[in-house]
Amino acid sequence: MNVLEIYGLKNCDTCRKALKWLQQKGVDHQFHDLKATKLTQKKISAWLEDVPLETLINRRGTTWRKLPEQDKAGLTTKSACTLAVAHPSLLKRPIFESDEGVFVGFGTEQQNRLLNL
Repeated sequence: MNVLEIYGLKNCDTCRKALKWLQQKGVDHQFHDLKATKLTQKKISAWLEDVPLETLINRRGTTWRKLPEQDKAGLTTKSACTLAVAHPSLLKRPIFESDEGVFVGFGTEQQNRLLNL
């Protein structure tokens, strides 16, 4: 397996928990801070091939609530990519990228999937 790529925010509690867990399990990984890494629409679009829009975009966060209504209305894959490039904290996290595909979050299901990579 290649190195597991993880995208998140360094100050995100869930991301820190995931990174600590991966280290304890000995999973080889590379962390990318969404605020420091310049995401592209192409990268986000590729993620959306594996993950539904509703899973990738965090509609409960402060960043979403602060967006103008016209940006939130009728969200499409293209507009979501544009918004996520401009506001990376719109993305749910952590985002795991491996040879097996992309998945989001750090619940029991994701932990089991990580152990089987």
